[in-house]
Amino acid sequence: MAQDDTNTDLQETVLNGLHRALGAKMVPFAGYDMPVQYGLGVMKEHLHTRAHAGLFDVSHMGQVVLRGDGLDDALEHLVPVDVAGLPVDRQRYGFLMNAEGGIEDDLMIARRADHLFIVVNAACKSADIALLRAALEPKDITVEVLDRALIALQGPSAEDVLAELAPEVRAMRFMDVATVTLDGAEAWVSRSGYTGEDGYEISVPNAAAEALAKRLLSDDRVEAIGLGARDSLRLEAGLCLYGSDIDSTTSPVEAGLTWAMGKRRRAEGGFIGADIVQAQLADGVARKRVGLRPEGRAPMRAGVLLFDAAEGGAQVGEVTSGGFGPTVGGPVAMGYVAVESAATDTRLWGEVRGKRMAVDVVSLPFVPNGFKR
Repeated sequence: MAQDDTNTDLQETVLNGLHRALGAKMVPFAGYDMPVQYGLGVMKEHLHTRAHAGLFDVSHMGQVVLRGDGLDDALEHLVPVDVAGLPVDRQRYGFLMNAEGGIEDDLMIARRADHLFIVVNAACKSADIALLRAALEPKDITVEVLDRALIALQGPSAEDVLAELAPEVRAMRFMDVATVTLDGAEAWVSRSGYTGEDGYEISVPNAAAEALAKRLLSDDRVEAIGLGARDSLRLEAGLCLYGSDIDSTTSPVEAGLTWAMGKRRRAEGGFIGADIVQAQLADGVARKRVGLRPEGRAPMRAGVLLFDAAEGGAQVGEVTSGGFGPTVGGPVAMGYVAVESAATDTRLWGEVRGKRMAVDVVSLPFVPNGFKR
């Protein structure tokens, strides 16, 4: 969900040794030493996840537990999400807001019996935790930062694989959360992920992480998957990358994320930046996030400018994420364009190395999701 960071003082996840033993190519990402790919390579890792199951290390992300009276109201001031209406053992996608109506980070919020469990992006977690503490601790709400591993098992075989360790995970629906025992360890499991496929995110104690990862990888249906395929999978799924497709200058309305706010929050407001967001809901916005399909085989990557004519014309937008979609079999991208140019099937032109190339506005996602509803 968040983009690269070139911090040279790299941290390591508890699975760093396993990545190296598996032959991973390691790169800096969000301040961590992370696997970008393994022996299969990005293309085959991507396709294996779509066909079977992939195991991802996402332990670099921040895991936080919130507890206290009045927590729902206090958190709803920070996020435009219906926290109060979130049932026990369910999870919702949301985002932290700023006063300009921009998104400070996107995150997952899960309700357990006596607390909320939050997962935030690695590149933003220090700022997010500081924001949460400043806003919540004066209201006697505790903000506990956890030191646990987080792995994601994604793909159409994920249910069958994980059910061999805990049969009860079969009954979970998309965005359900549960505590189960996996390979002898207490695991907090959500039926969710960021690939567009069915699957699970699994939080476990650090001491149990490597054994569990090895157990899952011992199944022939499971391969270790790096950040490269994680990015191409989420792009085909039309999911935003924080720092590219959404950031502190983009609003939920521009990004097409108002579905995550819920009807009550859109109407009532009461969150940071609500005046701007509600005005955009009422009056519209000047730009929108759209899917883009370049003609030919050459990808259009982040930063490519978009124009309304092959020669001359006006600049109408910019690509924010782009690459080759292995499942699609061609280049895919997302970006922001002026609303006048945002209709599906609109022909635009992206300027790549001084030459304008045709690109069409398309609906998202590029690949239908496989979530278990």
